[in-house]
Amino acid sequence: MVTLNDLVADQNPPGWRFDNTYSRLPEAFFAPAKPAAVAAPRVVILNHRLAEELGLDLDGISAEAAAALFAGQDLPSGSRPIAQAYAGHQYGGFTMLGDGRAILLGEHRTPSGQLVDIQLKGSGRTQFSRRGDGRAALGPMLREYIISEAMYALGIPTTRSLAVVTTGEAVFRESRLQGAVLTRVAASHIRVGTFEYLAAKQDDANLRVLADYTINRHYPELAESSNRYLEFLRAVMDRQAALIARWQCVGFIHGVMNTDNMAISGETIDYGPCAFMNVYRPETVFSSIDHGGRYAYGNQPAIGQWNLARFAETLLPLLAPEQDAAIALAMEVLGQYPTVFEQYWLSGMGAKLGLQSAEAGDLELIQSLLSWMQKSAADFTNTFRDLSTEKLPTGDRYQAPEFQAWYAQWQQRLGRESLPQALAYAAMRSVNPAVIPRNHRVEEALSAAEDHNDLSVLHRLLAALAKPYEVGADFAAYREPSPDDGNYQTFCGT
Repeated sequence: MVTLNDLVADQNPPGWRFDNTYSRLPEAFFAPAKPAAVAAPRVVILNHRLAEELGLDLDGISAEAAAALFAGQDLPSGSRPIAQAYAGHQYGGFTMLGDGRAILLGEHRTPSGQLVDIQLKGSGRTQFSRRGDGRAALGPMLREYIISEAMYALGIPTTRSLAVVTTGEAVFRESRLQGAVLTRVAASHIRVGTFEYLAAKQDDANLRVLADYTINRHYPELAESSNRYLEFLRAVMDRQAALIARWQCVGFIHGVMNTDNMAISGETIDYGPCAFMNVYRPETVFSSIDHGGRYAYGNQPAIGQWNLARFAETLLPLLAPEQDAAIALAMEVLGQYPTVFEQYWLSGMGAKLGLQSAEAGDLELIQSLLSWMQKSAADFTNTFRDLSTEKLPTGDRYQAPEFQAWYAQWQQRLGRESLPQALAYAAMRSVNPAVIPRNHRVEEALSAAEDHNDLSVLHRLLAALAKPYEVGADFAAYREPSPDDGNYQTFCGT
């Protein structure tokens, strides 16, 4: 009997260069895994630009071969599929986890020499699936594709999406849905929860192995430090502070900042119940299950520090021989987080207002604007973009005395910059997006794809999101928020 795998075995795109360093670590770190067989894989979308960056030629294989490849039916030469073990604090409660619906095919070496993970998400059960089916639905996989690629275009560190394929099989959540598999590309999938997994097992020997591996992979400049584990903690803290500050500057709400969703590399990972804020409200929550607002927009910076504290706890055996000394070292680093975060946030928000230098009153200037935006129910993205137009914005909201007073103060502050104002406004337009993944536009694209097999809406949205800082007639409609966005909810795909 000739199988689909037999037909496409020689049609893998040229360019795969797997070097599976993670699967050469001790067996405590993972379990062997195999993608599930599926009935009728079909390509929904391929990311040709990303494939080119990875050194892969997707134009050289047929649609059938691509579908088999990205559904896990035809494994790339050199891959070694595994499911990674990890734990996590989910909404504050600790749980032993692992890749329950994701399989790491291995690490691919790009033409630039970078090592990246190639992972299939939704590819079936693993040793860590517990009672889950290991599958994914089309809508959540397309959501991750849309949002991750939008984040990349915005210049925010993120995992990427290489492909989405349907499986020809149904998955059952609240209703019957189309099954799908996402191919995710990441600097790695090592998480705070990966360290928590070994710490929970009190496996200090393998904890050191993991720390050394992660330093060598993501922070090689620390390898010769006198206390490389302390500097490792400091470096991870710095990257997370920088990342979350960038989220705040574009109004991005992750939605599920569990420790298993905090990547040690400093990339944004896991686009489940995420969304972008429209009206500026720090208490904004889109996740349907975040009833207490733990992961609200305004709480994200503090949750970042909370997650880092959990990471620091795992490193205590490596920081110093005596626990009290190790705790003191960790607390010193964690105590720096608020200042480091504020520096990144102030720099990012200052850039959004054309400020290249720093003055003592800048924090108050920014907070005054945000306070007015909150009271006037102003759109976060459009307000900053409107301020980038080199003239007083039009519209009734901008005629309010409070805004006029703030605008005059800002103009005075902008006048003290050494950069000519025309260049300052141009710099503002380079950091204040005109287009973000507006929630109703994302839902429109997902509905067309899921319910009508119409991908044209998705492709138009992706085209607009690929150039977020440009303003064109073709993209004007993507700037407008939905009038009923206050009732918008997102859902986890599991």
